[in-house]
Amino acid sequence: MSDIDVLVSEVGPRDGLQSIDTIMSTSDKKKWIKAEAEAGVREIEVGSFVPPKLLPQMADTSEIVEYAKSLPNLTVVALVPNFMGAKNAIDAGVDKMCLPLSVSETHSQANLRKTHDEVLEEIRKITEYLNTLDKNKRPEFEGNLSTAFGCTIEGKVSEKDVISLAVKMMELGCDEVGLSDTTGYANPTQIKRLIRLLKQEVGANNLSSMHLHNTRGLGLANALASLEEGITTLDSSLGGIGGCPFAPGASGNIVTEDLVFMLDSMGLKTGIDLKALMEVNRMVKTCLPDEELYGFTVDSGLPKGYSEGGWGLAD
Repeated sequence: MSDIDVLVSEVGPRDGLQSIDTIMSTSDKKKWIKAEAEAGVREIEVGSFVPPKLLPQMADTSEIVEYAKSLPNLTVVALVPNFMGAKNAIDAGVDKMCLPLSVSETHSQANLRKTHDEVLEEIRKITEYLNTLDKNKRPEFEGNLSTAFGCTIEGKVSEKDVISLAVKMMELGCDEVGLSDTTGYANPTQIKRLIRLLKQEVGANNLSSMHLHNTRGLGLANALASLEEGITTLDSSLGGIGGCPFAPGASGNIVTEDLVFMLDSMGLKTGIDLKALMEVNRMVKTCLPDEELYGFTVDSGLPKGYSEGGWGLAD
């Protein structure tokens, strides 16, 4: 990341598409991913290795991974729910895989149909298998703490539980952990406090990513709070598509275009051409004509005189 300050990780092809009724064609997914990569997006979560009968939107993930791997300068990420999903992801050739462990056990049973202990056992099996692979075939493995800031089913989530589960995931061999505001409950003060507490327990280098939703309009405020506490990777979704099908009331991710505009205006380098990214939004709209895309930057346009790299900073 020496040439950029913040890694924007696009999750629309996974978190976005799993949450809508429309099943995007494989060819349109490829066009979307290629266009974002050409706009300078360096990491894309392209799908999830879940049974197609549960999420038919993700049935072509292996093919999508194979295609995305052919694109230059792109880290290809996939979500995996268990050992079998991880094995399929590794066979497909992903660069990174993320396994979500819901701090809310009720949500965990709804989302993965597993208790905490059962999810931790899946993690143990995955890391055990990863240790048998040659280094050049081993993807990065992140344990992601979903519903870390609250749950639409249970309500408040204990920070002690978040920390305890994160420590267990690291002890089992995850390369790092990430935090997820799956339901859009978090506020900036809460974000900062939990990042500080968690870094004390797992080490600052083992917590670098944040996944945020904009359910209550605090997504970008929470992103800024995350940056101020040293987070360097922020998940977002083109047009704010997304949510969790197993968390009632959870709406879209923070909008990639709005996030990039904020970062760029602050003088933080992402490597992304915002104007090109806005054209990707228009292309995806034509592929999903029955779905609503969100975002202020695309709707209002760029400010008069806008130029990339620190627009709005002091003269």
